[in-house]
Amino acid sequence: MDIQTLMNDILTEAYDTRSADVYIIPKHTHYVVERHHHNQMIAIKSLSKSIGLKVINYFKYNGNMLISEHRRPQVGAMEWTQSERQCYLRFSTVGDFKGREALVIRLIYPLSNHTTRFFKPAQYEALKARANQRGLIVFAGPTGSGKTTTIYHLAREYSEEQMVMTIEDPVEVYEPSFLQLQVNQEALMSYQDLLKVGLRNRPDIFIIGEIRDCDTAQAAVQAALSGHLVLTTLHAKTPLGVVERLTNLGVKKDYLVQALNVIAYQRLLRDKNGNIQALLNSVTATDIFDQRIDAEQSIQAWQSDLNQLVAENQISATERTRVWYG
Repeated sequence: MDIQTLMNDILTEAYDTRSADVYIIPKHTHYVVERHHHNQMIAIKSLSKSIGLKVINYFKYNGNMLISEHRRPQVGAMEWTQSERQCYLRFSTVGDFKGREALVIRLIYPLSNHTTRFFKPAQYEALKARANQRGLIVFAGPTGSGKTTTIYHLAREYSEEQMVMTIEDPVEVYEPSFLQLQVNQEALMSYQDLLKVGLRNRPDIFIIGEIRDCDTAQAAVQAALSGHLVLTTLHAKTPLGVVERLTNLGVKKDYLVQALNVIAYQRLLRDKNGNIQALLNSVTATDIFDQRIDAEQSIQAWQSDLNQLVAENQISATERTRVWYG
């Protein structure tokens, strides 16, 4: 089997299972190929050391990376097409202390390939209704919880009539109807820089991949205050945690009261049939700032939804325990 055929076989399995990443990792005297799917690592195949290196070099060559460099981290990208399959690939390589190189491939699928089933569809519909009011909608939840997919579908609801601009680091989903910008620090294009440029283009909806620092937090709030719908993510375990995180990043509470619309928390759960569905729990800014809900009450609402899913025999008690505290 030639290297291109082997590469296509690996990517086809990952694509058909909608896996997020493919890992080509050195193990003792050989390489292993694994795919990352819903927080699980699943083995694809084992390769000899020589074949593993050839596969890595194949991707590096097509991703415009230096084949001769094995220790320093590198990044690259390419578009992959096979039959009716099409997606963008993003590469990241690094060498370990023995000089053995590892490669991670992120598969970036078109939005049309991303589908999310909700345990409680009414929760998504309520969030969509709130999006009509503009302002800042912040999604919280761990990595791999489907937040970006939900954000994209929410923005897509309005994209036929309004301009949607995304600013991400890096782009996670491909959607041709959006204007998608990617952070590039080497080219002096940070979140803040791209937000400033974006405001001049007068988009109706902003998607900001993640609020990580003070400048991005301030820019996101200013965009929301100027009449845009801003959809973003932030690492926090509770709705109050989102507010505390934003204030710790220097956002004045008065501005936050005016800008913040909804805080949504999402996790992906496995149902009794083995399928993955999303549980989405949201809290309005009014409920938080008027002190109608506190940290304990927000987690109680989440736990009440989990108890209901167990009672309805939709998820197992074990799955409930896994995500009990968000």
